[in-house]
Amino acid sequence: MSTTPEGEPGVTAPGWTAADIPALDGRTFIVTGGNSGLGFETCRALAGKGAQVVLAARDPEKGAEAVERIRAEHPDATVETRVLDLADLDSVEVFAAGIHEVDVLVNNAGVMMPPRTTSAQGYELQFAVNHLGHFALTARLLDVLSQGADPRVVTVTSFLHRRGRIHFDDLHGEHKYSRTGYYSQSKLANVVFGLELHRRLRLNTVPITSVLAHPGYAATNLQSAGPTGIMKLAMKVSNRLAAQDAEMGALPQLYAAVSQDVDGGQLIGPDGRKEQKGYPTVVHPLESARDRELAKRLWDTSEELTELSFGLAAR
Repeated sequence: MSTTPEGEPGVTAPGWTAADIPALDGRTFIVTGGNSGLGFETCRALAGKGAQVVLAARDPEKGAEAVERIRAEHPDATVETRVLDLADLDSVEVFAAGIHEVDVLVNNAGVMMPPRTTSAQGYELQFAVNHLGHFALTARLLDVLSQGADPRVVTVTSFLHRRGRIHFDDLHGEHKYSRTGYYSQSKLANVVFGLELHRRLRLNTVPITSVLAHPGYAATNLQSAGPTGIMKLAMKVSNRLAAQDAEMGALPQLYAAVSQDVDGGQLIGPDGRKEQKGYPTVVHPLESARDRELAKRLWDTSEELTELSFGLAAR
C-alpha cells in the first residue's frame, strides 16, 4: 500500500481494469448487494481471480442465481451466497454471526430514491440500508476483519454525496422528505463514516484499512428499482445516453479492494470528466465531509440507532 499523507492522491495506474487484479487465492471477500449491478460485477471479478467470495443478497433466490452465473463463467470459483437484509438490523446480526473469516468487506449494497419508506426498525430506508446497515455490519465484523490478511473495509458512495447534508433535525424525513435529498444524505453519511473509520482505526492502531469508492454514473438496476413515475423514465433514458456500464462502474471499488497503491482514507472514483466515467483514480470528497464535529455527531447517532459500539476511541 502507498504511504501518502491522509487525503492526498496516491499513485494510480492509468487504464486499470479487472484484468490487472492480482491472484487472490486464499483471500476472502464479502460483497453486499452482490446479486446484481456493481456488486455482481465485483463478485464476478474477484471470483475469477481465485478469491473466496461471500455474495450477500437480500433475496436468496436471486443470490443463488448470481452464484450460478459466476460459476458458469468460472467453474472453479469459490463463491457462495448468504442472506443479508440491510434494512433489518436483526438480519445484519444473524449474517455477521455466521462469518468467521474475512479479509475484505465491500459495503456495496444500496437503494436509490424510493418513495418514503421505513426499515424494520422504523428508520428512513435510504439512510437505513446505505448507511446504518453497513455501519452495523462493519462494527460486528471488526474483530474478524482485524485477523485478516491486508484487511480492508471498502464503503461505496456516490458523487451525489457532494449535494448532501445530514438532516439531524429530521433524520428520517418524517416532516419533509425529498427522494434525492435523502439519497444524497445517505451517500454523504457513507463518506463521513469511511473517513472517520479510517481516522479511528489509525488512532487505535487497528490494522484495518478504510477506503471509499464511487462508480461515477453507472447503468445498473439501482436507478430503476427505487424511483417511480417520471423519475424512473428519466433515469432509464439517461442510463442509455450518459452512463457507463456496470463492469466499468465496479472498477473503483475493485481497485480500492485489491490495489497495493491505495491508502486508507482515500476516495477512488472514475478519472473522466466530472468523475462520471473512466478508470480508477484518487478523487477528493466534499471538504465538509472531513468536519470532525459532523463525524462525531453522525458516529454517536449511528451507534445509538444501531445499539452498537465499535469500541474505537475518538481521540
